[in-house]
Amino acid sequence: MTDLTQLYIDGRWQAGASTIENRNPSDVSDLIGHYAQASTDQLDEALAAARRAQPIWWAAGIQKRHDVLMAIGTELMARAEEIGRIIAREEGKPVAEGKGEVYRAGQFFTYSAAEALRGHGDLAESTRLGIEIDVRREPVGVVAIISPWNFPVATPAWKIAPALACGNAIVWKPANLTPASAAALTEIIAKQDIPKGLFNLVTGAGRDVGQRLVESRGVNAISFTGSVGVGRGIAAAAITNMTKIQMEMGSKNPMIVMDDADLDLAVAHASGAAFGATGQKCTAASRLIVHKDIHDEFVEKLVASAQAYKVGHALEDGTQIGPVVSETQLTQNLAYVDIGKAEGAEMLCGGQRLNRPTEGYYMAPTVFAGTRNDMQMNREEMFAPITCVIKVDSYDEALATANDSDFGLTAGIMTRSLARASHFRANMNAGCVMVNLPTAGTDYHVPFGGRGASSYGPREQGRYAAEFYTSVKTAYVSAGLPE
Repeated sequence: MTDLTQLYIDGRWQAGASTIENRNPSDVSDLIGHYAQASTDQLDEALAAARRAQPIWWAAGIQKRHDVLMAIGTELMARAEEIGRIIAREEGKPVAEGKGEVYRAGQFFTYSAAEALRGHGDLAESTRLGIEIDVRREPVGVVAIISPWNFPVATPAWKIAPALACGNAIVWKPANLTPASAAALTEIIAKQDIPKGLFNLVTGAGRDVGQRLVESRGVNAISFTGSVGVGRGIAAAAITNMTKIQMEMGSKNPMIVMDDADLDLAVAHASGAAFGATGQKCTAASRLIVHKDIHDEFVEKLVASAQAYKVGHALEDGTQIGPVVSETQLTQNLAYVDIGKAEGAEMLCGGQRLNRPTEGYYMAPTVFAGTRNDMQMNREEMFAPITCVIKVDSYDEALATANDSDFGLTAGIMTRSLARASHFRANMNAGCVMVNLPTAGTDYHVPFGGRGASSYGPREQGRYAAEFYTSVKTAYVSAGLPE
């Protein structure tokens, strides 16, 4: 009988060196289970298994890789409701969001299945007669994947799928807050006809298992999504072994609302981007930069929208915003509320923990106005259902304010002006720019990533993913000249 609270190493489920509790943030009395924590010896076992399996997988060919990835993606989409409820129960996002996440994860796999058949290479003419040149992509080898809790199936999916499509082996360390979601994805992958050891699930604390993983000479590439501080530590560890790294980290996404914007649409997009998923997404709109001429009306409508959200148990019908993921996160969020007040910002709604029939980590959507871009809450990623309004006098000031940040992941503008929209697209320093759309919401077949402290290394998703998961080889072949 498969025990999905265990580790998955070298083709088998096995107990860990210890366990952790996994509780429902909507109802802390709901114990989901005790989940395994790996020892460093088990991590080493996983790395050795991956090293053995990778060349076998590469030799299996593109049709095999396509078929496996297609099967994984198809099953994820078919089981979106079931696994979406697992996400809702342990991470706290409403079931509809969890279901959507799982379905999107399936699309990452089916897309990567097609990419496996496409192949990536070029033929080139040599400057020398009688010589043929081909440029091809080969797998980097063993990929360490370190993923966050806020999208516990989708984020690892957009890393695992292209890694497998490109012929690599994987050791995956998910976040400790969402082990049930990780086990559900692993169960689907593990049932496929793949070499033993090709895919390994190794859960554990970042300071122990995570640190050993990024320092290991058995790892050829590291794909990480998480905080800036952890990312910098990973980069420092990886450089010792010249390990290839790809990192998606913090954000402080601006949405500009100009005086010619469709106001109701702007409020809907700003509110959804700020408070959706309880503000716990890297693409959340936490800086709303609003033109003075429509500022007061926008703020009034935004507050009304924030107050109208139904905050409740993630598994209950009608819930629009679930709880914060953990007590630690909630404490941090409330600390930012205090920081905002101390800095002189005006809190217009929210800012408090909410009581519900079940004991959970509920927080009211929070709007601050009268904020400046140099305030701490406008400089740091909060990962909370908190958004801050900054009043500006002109488009030029709005753009300069939006660009005044260490981060550069997503950014948006609400305007009816084609000239402003075009200028914004060209001059906004962000990896993803949105015009009359929320800052949150991207497609799976195009590159995703940011600038500055938001990202480091090659882009994720789409055909650009091959830049990270492969190494380029240029082959010169002398065929000789005809006699």
